[in-house]
Amino acid sequence: MGTLDVDSNHPDENDRTPLGCAAFKGHEGVIKLLLRREDVDPNHPDKYDQTPLWWAAVKGHEGVVKLLLGREDVDPNRPDENDRTPLGCAAFKGHEGVIKLLLRREDVDPNRPDKCDQTPLWWAAAKGHEGVVRLLLGREDIDPDRPDKHNKTPLRCAALEEHEGVVKLLLGREDVDPNRPDEDDQTPLGCAAVEGHEGVVKLLLGREDVDPNHPDKHGRTPLRDAAVEGYEDVVKLLLGREDVDPNRPDENDQTPLGCAAAEGHEKVVKLLLEREDVDPNRPDKHDQTLLLWASVEGHGGVVKLLLGREDVDPNRPDENNQTPLLCAAAEGHEEVVKLLLGREDVDPNRPDKHGRTPLRHAAVEGYEDVVKLLLGRKDVDPNRPDENDRTPLGCAAFEGHEGVIKLLLGREDVDPNRPDKHHQTPLLFAAAEGHEEVVKLLLGQEDVDPNTPDKHGGTPFSYAARRGHGGVVELLQARMQCSQPSGAP
Repeated sequence: MGTLDVDSNHPDENDRTPLGCAAFKGHEGVIKLLLRREDVDPNHPDKYDQTPLWWAAVKGHEGVVKLLLGREDVDPNRPDENDRTPLGCAAFKGHEGVIKLLLRREDVDPNRPDKCDQTPLWWAAAKGHEGVVRLLLGREDIDPDRPDKHNKTPLRCAALEEHEGVVKLLLGREDVDPNRPDEDDQTPLGCAAVEGHEGVVKLLLGREDVDPNHPDKHGRTPLRDAAVEGYEDVVKLLLGREDVDPNRPDENDQTPLGCAAAEGHEKVVKLLLEREDVDPNRPDKHDQTLLLWASVEGHGGVVKLLLGREDVDPNRPDENNQTPLLCAAAEGHEEVVKLLLGREDVDPNRPDKHGRTPLRHAAVEGYEDVVKLLLGRKDVDPNRPDENDRTPLGCAAFEGHEGVIKLLLGREDVDPNRPDKHHQTPLLFAAAEGHEEVVKLLLGQEDVDPNTPDKHGGTPFSYAARRGHGGVVELLQARMQCSQPSGAP
C-alpha cells in the first residue's frame, strides 16, 4: 500500500484552505511552509470569495501580504462576493503598509470599484485615512473623482465627514471637480455647510471655481442649509464670497433669512440683515414672511431685529390673511405680541380669512396675558365677530375661560348679549356647556338677558336643564326670581 500525501488545499466548512486560515491569523511561518508546496493554490477563495491575500490585507498582516505577493501566480485584484479587492479592503481599514505593498505591483488596479461602485480611494476618503489617500493619489493612473453608484465622489464623502486633511489633498488635484453633485444634487460645499464643518467650508471656498450658490434637488443652497441650522461661522464664510446670493429661495420659496428667522437663529438673522441686498419682506410660497414665521414660533429676539427695520411691513398677511400679530396671539406668544403692539402701525383688528381677529384667537385659547395686551390698545374692537358672528366674549364663554371673561367684561364697550348667526349668546354657550363660574360672571352684568333664545327657541335655562347642569340651573333660577316684578304670584 502506498503512502497517502497530505492535501494542502483541503478546505474547511467555510471552504477556507489551510493557507487561507493561516493568512487570516497572520501566521507567517506557516505561510512560508505552505507556499513551498507546488500544489498549494494561493488564490483559492472561501465561500465568500475571500482569498488568502484578501484576508491578509483586511487584517493588516503586512508580512503575510508580502509573502503572498512574492508568488507570481497570486491575483492581487481578485475580489470577494461584494466585489471588494484586497486593495479596497486595506483602504477601508486604513492599513498603509499593506497599501504600499499592493501598489508596488503594476498589475494592481487602484480604481477597481466594489458592487456599490466605491473605489479604494473612495473608501479611504470616506474614512478619513489621510495617509492612504496620499499613497493612492501617488499613482498616475488613479481617478480621484470617480463617484459611487449614488454619484458621491471621494471629495464629497470627505467633506461630509469633516476630514479636512483629505479634503485638502483632493483639492490639490486639478482633475478633481469641487462642484460635482451627488444624486441629490448636493455638492461637497453643500454637504459641509449643512453639517457646519467650518474648516472644510473654508477650504472649499478657497477654490475660485467653487460655486457657492449650487442648490440641491430641493433648491437648498449651502447658505440656506447653514442658516437653517444656525451655523453662524459658516454663514459668515459664505457671505464673504461676493458671488453668493443671499436671497436665493428653496423649493418652498424660503430664503436663507426666512429659514433662520423661522428657527430663531438671531445671530444668523443679524448677519444676513447687515447685507444691503437682503430682502426682509420676501415671502415664501404661502405668502408667509420671515416676520410672520418668527411670530408663529415665538422668537422674540428675531422679531425685535426685524421690527427694527423701517422697511419691514408688520401687517403683511399670508395666503390665509393671517398677520404676524394674529399668529403670535393664536399661539399665546406674549413677548412677541407685546413687541408687535409696540409698533403704532400694527393693526390689532385685522382678521384672517375666517374673520377671526387676534383678540378672538387669544380669547378662544384662554391666553389671558395676550388678551390683556390686546385690550390695552385703544383701537382694538372687542366686539368684532368672526364669520359665524361669534365675538371674543362668545368664544371665551363657550370654552369656559373665566379669566378672559373677566377681562372682556371689564371693558364698558363689550356687549354681553351679542348673539352669533345662530342667535346663541355668550350666556347660552356658558349655560349649555355647564361653565358655572362663567355663568355667574355674566349674570353679574345688569344688562345681560338670561332669556334670549337661539334660532331653535332654546334658552340658557332650557339647555342647562336638558344637559343636567344643576348648578347653572340654580343660578339662572335665582336670576329669574330676582327679575320677577314685586307682588308676582
